[in-house]
Amino acid sequence: MDELFCDVAIIGAGTAGLAAERSARSNGAKTLLIDESFGGTTCASVGCMPSKLLIAAAGAAHAVRTAPVFGVEATPTIDGAAVMARVRKERDKFVSGVEESIAKIPDDVKICARARFTSPTTLALDDGRTVRARAVVIATGASPLIPDTFDAVKDRVLTNETIFDLETLPGSIGVIGAGPIGLELAQALARLGVETMVLDKGDAVGALKDPHVAEALHAILERELPIKLGVETEAVPDRDGVRLSWTGKDSGERRFDYLLVATGRPPRLKGLGLETTGLELDDHGSPTYRTETMQCGDAPIFLAGDADHDRPVLHEASSEGTIAGRNAAHFPDVTAAERMVPFAVMFTEPSVAVIGVVPKDGAPDIAVGTASYTDQGRAKVMACNAGLVRFYADAADGKLIGATMAGPGVEHSAHLIAWAIQSGWTATQTLALPFYHPTFEEGLKPALLAICHAVHAKPPQFRDDGFLPGT
Repeated sequence: MDELFCDVAIIGAGTAGLAAERSARSNGAKTLLIDESFGGTTCASVGCMPSKLLIAAAGAAHAVRTAPVFGVEATPTIDGAAVMARVRKERDKFVSGVEESIAKIPDDVKICARARFTSPTTLALDDGRTVRARAVVIATGASPLIPDTFDAVKDRVLTNETIFDLETLPGSIGVIGAGPIGLELAQALARLGVETMVLDKGDAVGALKDPHVAEALHAILERELPIKLGVETEAVPDRDGVRLSWTGKDSGERRFDYLLVATGRPPRLKGLGLETTGLELDDHGSPTYRTETMQCGDAPIFLAGDADHDRPVLHEASSEGTIAGRNAAHFPDVTAAERMVPFAVMFTEPSVAVIGVVPKDGAPDIAVGTASYTDQGRAKVMACNAGLVRFYADAADGKLIGATMAGPGVEHSAHLIAWAIQSGWTATQTLALPFYHPTFEEGLKPALLAICHAVHAKPPQFRDDGFLPGT
């Protein structure tokens, strides 16, 4: 039986795994990158990019449909087959870019196989070979969860990994799950003329912890499609489709051509042989680890990307892979890294961002600033005046610690707040920076002003158009 030896073995060639391999190799380690298909990253193939391509098409249709508000008469004609053909064509270009990057990795580093642990530093491959390493990085990613309750209609169930391969848009679809993936795709499909309904057993859209922003977002999205929260669902076959019934806060029944199941993406760890490693596992079945080092306990095993069930976004997967690869290369000399402020964006319209710490509603020692976009100038100009942002700060000094934002242009303006939080700025310091008029960004000022007034016994001098320099 062939044995392979390396300093660092990386399981998984997604965003985190590729970053880990680059990092380990650049730190002088002999690496082996193990993946069963080398099929491209989740982002390029079934995640960020194809979903944004569908959202872009939906945005174009919505712009035409709502043009009469500006005195421009138009009616969109949607070619479902053309929409999906462009999604696949452009998606495949993104995947090709990833494949080109993978092709630059030396051939003797890449192993196309499935791996499982037989000890903390030994891997058995499904081709019969064994890998012995000084350290291992687990970067196996995540996969869609499809509850057993949908087994009876599995031939009509789609996930984010299969929906983009439809030849044309369906006539109707029931979306199970009101999290980011479900809401993004549901709104896009509805705007493209697909009869769409979202159902979730939870009580908040977008997995938002701030109930005020969640309620505002729910009301805005329901202008375009029905969203049923607090319901349990049951599905049975119905002709060439599915009959879906729901009970709970609301009850009803409806037929759909397909179901899009977006109930979560748990770590892909099944069959990895973690029981042979001696690692402590959390409630999700993932190894416990330290976020500053990505090390699992004191073992020569590191975790990165969606496999750790922590921050399932691309920039964090890349960062975690880099940290894990560096520390695996230098094991047992492990160095803590300073992590970025948590930052996630949902690309609905309005877009949504969650940044930093979101305290419980009414938490003590927290100052909260709120701003509505209902009467915001630029938003009214663009006829998209809806949304709510809430900033959280230390009540003692006004230092920003987090934000939940739903409003026009939030995917852009949220970066400013993320940078402010990571830089340790107070609301007053953030207000001291330029806010151009008329922009969506100046709609953030009332929330910052509210924190300043709440924190300072004698608030700094303000005027309607912002912070007065020098005070």
